[in-house]
Amino acid sequence: MTDRLTLAVVTAGLSEDSTTTRLGEAIAKAASGAVENAGRHIEIEVIALRDLAHGLTDMMITHVASPAVQDAIDTVLTADALVAASPTYKASYSGLFKQFFDVIDESALENLPTVIAATGGSPRHSLVLDTALRPLLSYLKALVLPLGIYAASEDWGHDDLQRRIDRVGASLAAVVLAGSPGGAPDSLDDDAAARPGLRREVKDEFSNVPDFASLLASVGS
Repeated sequence: MTDRLTLAVVTAGLSEDSTTTRLGEAIAKAASGAVENAGRHIEIEVIALRDLAHGLTDMMITHVASPAVQDAIDTVLTADALVAASPTYKASYSGLFKQFFDVIDESALENLPTVIAATGGSPRHSLVLDTALRPLLSYLKALVLPLGIYAASEDWGHDDLQRRIDRVGASLAAVVLAGSPGGAPDSLDDDAAARPGLRREVKDEFSNVPDFASLLASVGS
């Protein structure tokens, strides 16, 4: 990692103002705010897969990435954190979401702090986070945070959704700050401040994260 922190948002929303994209961007904004409160800055890079649909299909067939697809892949591979958001289709992530992660090497996301998020028309699909998104990102060896967000149609406009977004954003910020060189704020415990880059050093998801609750409290919950 470098002093320049970046947070990639991969969204498989199909419309220009999809709830999936809104959710992913809201989580990133909450994480960014928590990082700013700790005295650091993190740049948000949004990857709208709807704009890459043709390029991803071509790459699946030809194994050659277009400049736009390659830029998107590079953005994710060099990011310090990831928010991965998909609409729910047939009780799983969308085909477009899967297509993007299919073209990424299975070890390329190793220990990348990641928040998973999904949207759907009904609360009954909320298990999609743990039955579909989490296994996929874990297979790619991403460091998937325990907290994720599923937003049903009825959740929008309610304060509870924003509270959940803020909580998840604070969790992601805590892990990113713990892993950034010289980036841990003074309020973090000594063990966290002394840790080298989290993405490089964590061998098993969260098994070596010191006092995660304290990290979370340090940037607000």
